[in-house]
Amino acid sequence: MSEQVTEAILEQVRALPYAEQRRVLDFARALGQTRPTGVGWGELARFAGSIDKKDLRTMADAIEQGCERIDLNGW
Repeated sequence: MSEQVTEAILEQVRALPYAEQRRVLDFARALGQTRPTGVGWGELARFAGSIDKKDLRTMADAIEQGCERIDLNGW
């Protein structure tokens, strides 16, 4: 771990009350125990090309129409 990151974390944690420091410790321990799960590419490869091109276009259009807009008042 970067020494700068370690020092920044310690600085933040030191400023917290004891109970909050314990929460940070519990969280850090939980992160250390969590391992990503899922499947490898080999298991997913069999699905490659299985979605109809028309359906892919429909999905892409829906994403463009619904997700690529900025709501200036939303933030």
